[in-house]
Amino acid sequence: MITAGPNLRILREKLGLTMRDVETSSETLARKHANEEYFIPISRLSDFETKGVIPSIYRLYALAIIYRRDFRELLVWYGVDLELTVNDLETSDPPRSHTSKALASQTTVQMPVRMDPSFDPRKTLNFGRMVEQWGTVPLVYLEQLAKVDYTYGYIGSEDLSMYPILPPGSFIQVDESKNRVLEGGWRSEYERPIYFIETRDGHTCCWCTQSREEIILQPHPLSPVMPRVLRYPQEAEVIGQVVGVAMRLGEWRSVPDSSPAPKERAALN
Repeated sequence: MITAGPNLRILREKLGLTMRDVETSSETLARKHANEEYFIPISRLSDFETKGVIPSIYRLYALAIIYRRDFRELLVWYGVDLELTVNDLETSDPPRSHTSKALASQTTVQMPVRMDPSFDPRKTLNFGRMVEQWGTVPLVYLEQLAKVDYTYGYIGSEDLSMYPILPPGSFIQVDESKNRVLEGGWRSEYERPIYFIETRDGHTCCWCTQSREEIILQPHPLSPVMPRVLRYPQEAEVIGQVVGVAMRLGEWRSVPDSSPAPKERAALN
């Protein structure tokens, strides 16, 4: 149940502000930004406090400023918690691969703060059961762990370029310092570097072969996607090398079969 209205009234009264004070302050804010949407008449403030009317984003911002509160705190009162972004990202499956900035405003992260003494990183195990305690940690404390610049991407639901190694819906970590295409030196497809590429059509993940003026975007052999030859760097930019991936198992959709149907094969014969 949303209790934002009573919370706003209690907060206003604790600060010793009348409804007229709020109206006057919001009018000043509206004039400063040349936007009347920030203005909160007394009648509308009363609706917020007693009738469950939800403020617009402008008026909610004005209330946060006038009441000296974090804008995100007021959003939580109305059921919008920005710290839940990670879980809510699963509700949308954009068809095209892209860089993800949805978590840029995250200030804290849930991470293990105490592990089971029997934890052995050399063995495969249920990691969740090895965590004795989870805690909320400010992200600023994790800066010491950042040795290189990373960006994060999402494999679109229609991007089958690196299927089945990178199925659609995967989140990837990209090392932007590794943006030069390597030539050889790998022993299998699992060792071959995968690059995050930005083209005029959007983003994609693939293997690459590069010459002085061209770059070949090479999909996985089992993928239905065809290789592409683009001018480099006019038509394609290497953002970096994929160094980490988070994916779901058991929910991959089947790849469309490009082979002819039985009747078509009979006709061909």
